[in-house]
Amino acid sequence: MIFTNFSRKAAKAMDTGTERIIGQYEGAEKGPLLICLGGMHGNEPAGVQALEILFKLLEIEPETNPNFQFRGRLLGLRGNVRAISRKMRYLEKDLNRQWTPANINRVKSTPTLHLNAEDLELKELITLIEHNIKAYQPEKIVLLDLHTTTAYGGIFSIATDDPESVQIAVGLHAPVVKGMLEGIRGTTLHYFNSDNFNCPTVGVCFESGQHDEPLSVNRAIASIINCMRTVGCVRAEHVENRHDALLIEYSKNLPKVLELIMCHEIEPGDDFHMMPNYENFQAVKKGELLAHDRHGPIFAQADGRILMPLYQQQGDDGFFLIRNVEEKE
Repeated sequence: MIFTNFSRKAAKAMDTGTERIIGQYEGAEKGPLLICLGGMHGNEPAGVQALEILFKLLEIEPETNPNFQFRGRLLGLRGNVRAISRKMRYLEKDLNRQWTPANINRVKSTPTLHLNAEDLELKELITLIEHNIKAYQPEKIVLLDLHTTTAYGGIFSIATDDPESVQIAVGLHAPVVKGMLEGIRGTTLHYFNSDNFNCPTVGVCFESGQHDEPLSVNRAIASIINCMRTVGCVRAEHVENRHDALLIEYSKNLPKVLELIMCHEIEPGDDFHMMPNYENFQAVKKGELLAHDRHGPIFAQADGRILMPLYQQQGDDGFFLIRNVEEKE
């Protein structure tokens, strides 16, 4: 069975240089190009560590399982390598808010000397990805963007409106949050769709837990493996069921599908401070005090659940309010 043994102890120390490619694995049979991004935010190491472990396991899998076959190409990338080296979310601006066609065209046409840190990251990433697409000519492109949160309390996936994105997200055995792309702009999920590439393209984001929680790495590994199974890179019988069990166990008491109610955006100089001890999916009531900023107290606009409360200095979103679709009025 594939990937039957893994632990956080197996992870290498995080690369602090500018090497972006974590690994690449290609099967004999043509298939999808699965791009896995870790460390899009530099203070989220779990995705990078998960991919480092995964490629080690892929190297030995054919030796331990002679029947193992891989279809397509897997490409594992570090996102914001400059921020990773400093363990910061970003250096000048959030890299996961820069993925718009207009901005990508701007950085591609601007000389390197005139680009700031995140512009350089974006230019290097899209150039590398486009090179892989041109070289491999995949039947489809799948993006799995791996993240973690500052708060504890649950894992979740974010899907686009594409039915295949929802299908992949459901296969990760975590709550699927719909409508999140309406509350934010310029993420990888906004960009990785068939309108921006010359073949069918779909994206999914997976949040594997709190930044420094040891099991966040294991859950990220499980999400990659489950994604490979869903998109047809590996056969179902070659996937150890413990990966399903790990994800199911951690999300067993959470709703299956939720939707966005609102996002609290932080403006420069807001001096935003979240009230302490909120966790992902914690229930809140309309009128409940959630945070303060320079304008005064910030209250919940509706009954719902809180998601991604901000407990770090950097960030453009203070919190999200979501609700179970079954609770919708």
